[in-house]
Amino acid sequence: MSSSRRLVTSGSPLEPEIGFSRAVRIGPYVSVAGTAPIADDGATAGPGDVYAQSVRCLDIAEQALREAGATLADVIRTRVMLVDIARWREAARAHGERFSQVRPACTFVEVSRFIDPEWLVEFEVDAVVATNDPRDSVTHAGP
Repeated sequence: MSSSRRLVTSGSPLEPEIGFSRAVRIGPYVSVAGTAPIADDGATAGPGDVYAQSVRCLDIAEQALREAGATLADVIRTRVMLVDIARWREAARAHGERFSQVRPACTFVEVSRFIDPEWLVEFEVDAVVATNDPRDSVTHAGP
């Protein structure tokens, strides 16, 4: 199976140091790693704003999906991790803007903290890409 393993990088210097990829695709399966609200300049996007940070996380995750050959329509599961679960509706608003039609399985959890104390939220995303490749066991059966 290693020949069909595609790694997607965001260019973060932490990826080789830690030994992770922004996303991994094997066959039709794509998993996007925990995605923090990091702006293009390396600073935290939307300090203090859960909604703005959620939008940034989803932008990064969506780019990783595209680079892996998937789209938001292929997403089957999301995980939303917040340092303050009382603010879940702010993250849910951003999630709903992207996934109201897709409606993946979704879990919200509270965590004690992230690597950077300015981060209020992180997202993980899993997708299954519909394919006609007979080697892949998943095919699209919907409308």
